[in-house]
Amino acid sequence: MDTLLQDLRYACRTLVKNPGFAALTIICLALGVGVNSTIFSVVDTVAIRPLPFKDPGHLTALVTTKASIGVDDGGVSYLDLRDWKDETRSFETMGAASQRSFTLTDRNEPERFVGCLVTADLFPTLGIQPALGRQFRPEEDRADGPPVVLLSDGVWQRRYAADPSIVGRTIMIDGKAYTVIGVMPPRFQFPERAQFWLPAAPVAGTAPRTNRSFNVFGRLKPGTSISAARQDLAAVAKQLAGTHPEDKDWGASVLPIREDLMPADIRLIVMTMMGAVTLVLLIACANVANLLLARATVRQREIAVRAALGAGRGRIVRQLLTESVLIAVFAAPLGVALAYVGLQWLTSAIPPQRQAPYYVDWSMNARVVVYTCAIAVVTGLVFGLAPALQAARKDLHDPLKEGGRGAGGSIRRNRLRSTLVVAEIALSLVLLVGASLFVRSFLNLQQGKAGLETAGLMLARFSMMGDRYGSSDAMVQRVDDIVHRIETLPGVVSVTASDMMPYMGGGAGGPAVAEGLAVPSDQQPNVQYFGVTPQWLRTLNVGLVSGRDFTTIEATTRSYVAVVNQVFAKRLWPNLTDVVGQRFRLTRDPKNEPIAVIGTVGDFRLFTVRDGKPAPYAFLSYASNPVRNSGVIIRVGGVPATSIAAAVRREVRASDQTMAIYDVQSGDEARAMSYWQYGLFGWMFSIFGAVALVLASIGVYGVLSYSVSQRTQEIGVRMALGASRQNVFGLIVAHGAQLAGLGIICGVVGAFGVTRVVNSMLYNVSATDPFSFVMTAAFLALVAIVAAWVPARRATAVDPMIALRAE
Repeated sequence: MDTLLQDLRYACRTLVKNPGFAALTIICLALGVGVNSTIFSVVDTVAIRPLPFKDPGHLTALVTTKASIGVDDGGVSYLDLRDWKDETRSFETMGAASQRSFTLTDRNEPERFVGCLVTADLFPTLGIQPALGRQFRPEEDRADGPPVVLLSDGVWQRRYAADPSIVGRTIMIDGKAYTVIGVMPPRFQFPERAQFWLPAAPVAGTAPRTNRSFNVFGRLKPGTSISAARQDLAAVAKQLAGTHPEDKDWGASVLPIREDLMPADIRLIVMTMMGAVTLVLLIACANVANLLLARATVRQREIAVRAALGAGRGRIVRQLLTESVLIAVFAAPLGVALAYVGLQWLTSAIPPQRQAPYYVDWSMNARVVVYTCAIAVVTGLVFGLAPALQAARKDLHDPLKEGGRGAGGSIRRNRLRSTLVVAEIALSLVLLVGASLFVRSFLNLQQGKAGLETAGLMLARFSMMGDRYGSSDAMVQRVDDIVHRIETLPGVVSVTASDMMPYMGGGAGGPAVAEGLAVPSDQQPNVQYFGVTPQWLRTLNVGLVSGRDFTTIEATTRSYVAVVNQVFAKRLWPNLTDVVGQRFRLTRDPKNEPIAVIGTVGDFRLFTVRDGKPAPYAFLSYASNPVRNSGVIIRVGGVPATSIAAAVRREVRASDQTMAIYDVQSGDEARAMSYWQYGLFGWMFSIFGAVALVLASIGVYGVLSYSVSQRTQEIGVRMALGASRQNVFGLIVAHGAQLAGLGIICGVVGAFGVTRVVNSMLYNVSATDPFSFVMTAAFLALVAIVAAWVPARRATAVDPMIALRAE
């Protein structure tokens, strides 16, 4: 311990005597550790930390499958769920949830919330207890069960001021009275963003087997493996497929709950980010090792004197390792602080409506802090070892000579430092290429042509809830009134109502078949169809290719006509050039009436710019199938689209005071929201690349700067023998360019392999995009040359007489 304390005191004195060196190494290591810990916190949440359920290792997700249409993790119908409960033998309990939207109208203004229909055994399956009150009872989860509700802590706090007497009170949901029986724990919003929960059976008990809208979760019996449960469930699903025509060709499977809640694309994104910050950490460590190597070269005379006085190799290595570990100890708290700031930025960069589910909670917990400190100390040890071993070699003669040329200025002695710089540049290029690809994807999405002009569009959704909207006619009349009210607002060019909102979702989907053709059910193309009111073509700024639009009578009555896009036409009638007059059926529509095509429009994408090709769309009369969750699409002229938001809210409220209005935003905002994550990826990779670029620049500068200081005599001799200052300047810059060139070549090879991993996450840019590779390599080469400029200028200032006199 006395020796250790002696080493620590000496290490502290050494760092204090060299504050510039100490600060630079600490900052370099803290940057690498900080960004690494930031993403590790996310990885910890997604892949390591136990999910916030009771004994999560025994929890599973039960999903449906259908190979013919590419479904491998589909939802489950309520009727299939009941059969699974009765027939399977591998599960202790089985619960299910289906998210829906509901409107609270009991106080203040009506407000729309994401709610959830759940079976009575869902929360016991998860092992979650209410913080206040009780859970659902089995008798409440029946078709004739009493109307009861569980509230989230957020709704209880915000809307009911955390009133402890809320249990037993009656609140109004969709115009119906429900009794509050409990409040769930803080932050609990399962499956994702649910704000309250209702028993499933009274609402979903009569839904057909084709309505596969439930997420099902099961708790395995002790000793039962997932593979055994999978075989058990598959056998039951096969039996149901033979018994019920709606389940034909449908199978089932069992997944670990983490695999279901954290899909493969999420895991790919997170692990890609972890790989990126690991590269940053390696660059930082290489930089610290390089600085320690350079520092050890300068200290060779001191170390030689120690060795001459009897210090053993192990003693010297331990002293130098103590200094590198001390640097790591100082870097660790700074890395924790940087990670905390990084997590705050990451949280704020995600839009509120896209926040992660409650079980994805990245934070600076004890595990992350321990990881940060551990990785700082380990990197200090590992990357301090090589400099320590090199510095402690038994070579006393040259270092003890006053002006010996063996001070480490030869290329052979600089080889390790140069290798580390080449590695830094190579890793930096990989990160910068990744940043370029994501930034270009984001820019391509911003400039992408979806075929739908969102500039000048205003969107607003509303919910028609309660018994007053129990008939189609009541919903059509209300929507018609809202449209007419908004049409009178200043600046409004046209208005249409629909169950679809551009870039938000909505509408319906299912198989369709041309009339008169016998197509097997598994080969019928899936199409999307939407209800629209008059002026939809003008509002969406879409032109007819052939045929006509709805007449006033067709648009306002239950008519069986449609306008389809060209993809739809080609999908159902591939051999026809004009499909006007043809008929088709939506095979899942209970009415199953033939629908006549009266017109066709060009192809455009309604929901995301990123879709490779437009989907087949059919536009029907809104009055033919009105739905409670609808909205208005408004074309505005002469004023900003968002300037009429307050007026739109006022007119909807004037039409019906009980109606909830939500998702009020411009078309451009909705469009940008469909690809917000690409901007986040671009920003994150750009930050990683910028940190790597700074570290690589420091590495190039450090190596060349120390090289100049060690080659002073050589430079003096060159200049004494006639070398010009331009020759010396070119010599040093050429050395930097050589390092940069080797690093760029290695980096390009590495980037070709690494970027293929993220190919599926890019848009309209190849993972081997030549522009990104060439421009990144050129930029990195320029930065390396700039970093070499200062040492090169200092080399030209060497006085030959002083340099030769030192000999």
